[in-house]
Amino acid sequence: MRKALMMTVAMVLFAYAAFASDGAAAGAAVGPVAAWATAIGMGIAAGLCGIGQGLGLKAACEGTARNPEAGGKITVTLILGLAFIESLAIYALVVNLILLFVKPLGA
Repeated sequence: MRKALMMTVAMVLFAYAAFASDGAAAGAAVGPVAAWATAIGMGIAAGLCGIGQGLGLKAACEGTARNPEAGGKITVTLILGLAFIESLAIYALVVNLILLFVKPLGA
């Protein structure tokens, strides 16, 4: 708790450094950096969401194998969990598209 609080305070106190550069210099460097950031970010998000979905499916299959009578409840919970995990990948895609096309840090 204390570490998270200190990190938040540090980010708030030093946020001025992100806005200190002039617009012309910052706008030129946003394009290639944003392209690499979106590619890496979406790759990480998709990979981790895939791992999460695989682990969820594995647990659901094991649960159904151990208790076949609870298969209906497990399936409903599995589908709901997979939808939540997939929404995380969609949120990452939206953030990456904003970085690519809106360019909030540059012209």
